[in-house]
Amino acid sequence: MSIRRICVFCGSSVGSRPVYVAAARELGRTLAERGLGVVFGGGKVGLMGVLADAALAAGGEAIGVIPEALVAREIAHNGLTELRVVHSMHERKTLMADLADAFIALPGGYGTFEEFFEAVTWTQLGIHSKPCGLLNVDGYYDALLALLDRAVSDGFIREANRALIVAASDVQTLLEKLETVRPTAELRIDKAER
Repeated sequence: MSIRRICVFCGSSVGSRPVYVAAARELGRTLAERGLGVVFGGGKVGLMGVLADAALAAGGEAIGVIPEALVAREIAHNGLTELRVVHSMHERKTLMADLADAFIALPGGYGTFEEFFEAVTWTQLGIHSKPCGLLNVDGYYDALLALLDRAVSDGFIREANRALIVAASDVQTLLEKLETVRPTAELRIDKAER
């Protein structure tokens, strides 16, 4: 499967460290330079706005998907290639997944985590087979990656399913991993799990 667009989940805040803004800017610019479109949450605030502005400034495509209820709250970005306003968060996530060929999570909060893990879960369940990656800026996702490894060692996540998430601390390496990974989930359910 060739990657044409990447859905990026990220904060509606810029966070407390300048390195997060720099990473969002680099990701947006790099995707545009590689001819890859950006699909994101549609806001002009926080890392979302930084990402989209960087992609657009580099001549790239930025498609925002935002629910009606968040148009004012996340301050919908009106300078995008395309802004799609939907009715619900469920519609948002479905449309973002439909428009993208891969997923990346930049630093963010609950929404970022939830959206990213839903994309991973959809891969695990075979709903799609799109690669999922964490841009581990300044070790932001170190504890999460350790938790995933713990879940494997404690028998809650199978090794094959742990491999559905790739991670890297820099944009170039993460994009290379996304381009080469072929997600295949192990869906075996043990009798005790029924």
